[in-house]
Amino acid sequence: MSEDDLLENYRRAYDNRVGFGQRPALILIDFCEGYFDPGCDLFADVGDALASALRVREAARSAGIPVILTNVSYHPSAIDGGRFFEKAAPLRYFVAGNPMAAFAQGLEPRAEELVITKQYPSAFFGTSLASTLTALGVDSVLLTGLTTSGCVRASCVDAMSHGFRTAVVAEACGDRHQAPHDANLFDMNAKYADVVGEEEAIRFLHGLNNRDVTSNI
Repeated sequence: MSEDDLLENYRRAYDNRVGFGQRPALILIDFCEGYFDPGCDLFADVGDALASALRVREAARSAGIPVILTNVSYHPSAIDGGRFFEKAAPLRYFVAGNPMAAFAQGLEPRAEELVITKQYPSAFFGTSLASTLTALGVDSVLLTGLTTSGCVRASCVDAMSHGFRTAVVAEACGDRHQAPHDANLFDMNAKYADVVGEEEAIRFLHGLNNRDVTSNI
């Protein structure tokens, strides 16, 4: 199948948008220091993604919607890491107390922002995130974070599976290589979420009217 035929095949099968929800939350996934330190195995040169996420965060705060950050933390023995810790060697940087697991500069949590600590790729797996969003009346999420092919994708699939309309902000996600970044954005957009640009996401947030869902969680 030629590339043109393949793209047409995808358009016929998956060319559909669900749109933004009425009561969204912003989730910033695993923006930790290790991704920005060239001496760390996690380094991914994703400064542009962080800058984009910070701009989206400010728009979300102005809109008065919940802003939620995720991080990863393991017991010193890593007993709570399971097969994920066994498989992915760089997870050793997320053992509690390692400076590489700290939030990246500029993304330190603010008092009104919720931090969800996780041990597995998805922000939803084994955490209270889904029930917290449901209790707040949230119907949709905007996802940003690292990495596109890992924890962002896992969180995207779970967000959709939990019934939340899901938008992934393309420029506010990053990966260590452009190919998996692009491929996973393409696949998420085809099957699980609307992949949107930063400008579109911010325009949507600026249009919100501080309704029932606020960032005071």
